[in-house]
Amino acid sequence: MAKVYAFLADGSEEVELLAVVDVLIRGGQDVKLVSVTGKKDVISAHRVKIQADFDFSEVDCKDADVLFLPGGMPGTRNLGLHKGLVNALKEAHAENKRIAAICAAPSILGSLGILEGKKATCFPGFEPELKGAQYTRQGVVTDGNVTTARGLGYALDMGIELLRLLTDESHARQIKEAIQYDQIPM
Repeated sequence: MAKVYAFLADGSEEVELLAVVDVLIRGGQDVKLVSVTGKKDVISAHRVKIQADFDFSEVDCKDADVLFLPGGMPGTRNLGLHKGLVNALKEAHAENKRIAAICAAPSILGSLGILEGKKATCFPGFEPELKGAQYTRQGVVTDGNVTTARGLGYALDMGIELLRLLTDESHARQIKEAIQYDQIPM
């Protein structure tokens, strides 16, 4: 069982956060919501109140196997301004630990040099902030220790991809089938 820290700040996109978290929990992973606001109650991008399990000061990021960043505005900006989280991301990358970011949040990884030489994706308009990355329009892309996703429409895909990486393809497929996730052609 992997330990996943999912970080959130005021203005984080709630469905990107919770869809990924939900898939990982269903898949048997130990997921904790970690607020960077100094309080456990966070107000999402769409004014949904979410209570985190921990404030950043209560966790040691070295204990986590995965650091996950949801997008949303101004949540992405707020996450990127948190010095402790920025340092934890740099340390995790140096130790080749899994890092995941969706929507606007890959821009944080770009600003830290974490995407240098890697394929990555993000919400349209944030491509210039993926410094050093080879941008792709894929919905979800994993390159080495980093997984990025384009946005809300790919949140379940990201959760399934992370579960696949943390367990195996068979287990991830089983969870995908259990949640009745089958894209509808339109």
